[in-house]
Amino acid sequence: MSKVSNQNYRFVCTLTFGDIYGQIIVWLITIVLSLASALALMGARRPVYALVTVGLVVLLSLPFLLFAFVTTLLNHIEVTAVEPGTKTEPIPGNVSQQKPVQATS
Repeated sequence: MSKVSNQNYRFVCTLTFGDIYGQIIVWLITIVLSLASALALMGARRPVYALVTVGLVVLLSLPFLLFAFVTTLLNHIEVTAVEPGTKTEPIPGNVSQQKPVQATS
């Protein structure tokens, strides 16, 4: 017979904007460079190449951006075991723990 555990867990996400800031900057630089190359190709005889260039750069770089963001997010999720009956306090600055604002009519 197996023992049934009455264990509670606490999930905390410690991701901040600074953790993904570099990834966003690199992707923005990639987009700006692709647009610059598209503008350079617009003067050519076939401007369709410019649109294809931008489309390919965005299409090929987006999966890498999403992979980097998701792995960064998963690395910042903490799961800790909490004993039953232990009172836990909210983490300061955690958006999910803030009191809701009531609208007045």
